[in-house]
Order: sequence, then C-alpha cells, then structure tokens
Amino acid sequence: MKITVDQDKCVSSGQCVLNATEVFDQRDDDGVVVLLNDSPDGEDADNARKAAAACPALAIHIEK
Repeated sequence: MKITVDQDKCVSSGQCVLNATEVFDQRDDDGVVVLLNDSPDGEDADNARKAAAACPALAIHIEK
C-alpha cells in the first residue's frame, strides 16, 4: 500500500484523523491533512482505507 494526499484538495474536515490517527494528522494553523505514514500495514492500513472513503474532498489516494 502506498498513500498520497492532495493538500490542495483537502477541506480540513478531519475525517482522516478520526479514522486513522496513526496515519494522518492535521496542520495546526489550517487543519489541512498531514500524512504521517505513507505505507501502513495491518490495522493502520484498514483504517487508512476507511479514512480515504470518508474524505469528502477525495484528497487521499491509495495505491495497492
């Protein structure tokens, strides 16, 4: 799994962090997504998939 994020698309909804705290964070100043781990495995990978599905801006991209 390889994750990328498009910070320009991010609308700072926080769904990524709510679903995968070990993979995503948000910038303090504007809430834009920050990628902490671009190649998670196990439960973190499952949570990252949930986060991508929950992202209203479709700013999270996952390659298998």
